[in-house]
Amino acid sequence: MLDVNEIMSLLPHRYPFLLVDRVLEIDPGKKITALKNVTINEPFFPGHFPGHPVMPGVLIVEAMAQTAAILVYNSAEENKGKITYFVGIDNTKFRKPVVPGDQLRFELEIIGCRRGIYTFSGKAYVEGKLVTESELRATFADKQS
Repeated sequence: MLDVNEIMSLLPHRYPFLLVDRVLEIDPGKKITALKNVTINEPFFPGHFPGHPVMPGVLIVEAMAQTAAILVYNSAEENKGKITYFVGIDNTKFRKPVVPGDQLRFELEIIGCRRGIYTFSGKAYVEGKLVTESELRATFADKQS
């Protein structure tokens, strides 16, 4: 549904911190499915870990947050052009390492919005197996000049 160029038109992130390659499906105001192709060329692998490359869990959660932002930008016109601020991460579990050659499939849904703070349920899969899950909270604010 959205390629990387369309994603970059929504998110301020750029290499090496843009962590979503494609959006497969968006149900505005409800849920989103997106992909991240994990390659050995990722800039974090030389240091995490030498000789045993594993994608840092915090970057998997960041990729879920970027996916959640894309969902909100496509759900609420008033949030387009704003900056996303993470305000909470809860109940995060890492179930299996993510390594070069894996393709992460993110599935996120909005489970609430109160006083401008969105809550998302997020799951990341590799080959249909759950590798990470988390509850994320974010708000959207005007960019500072």
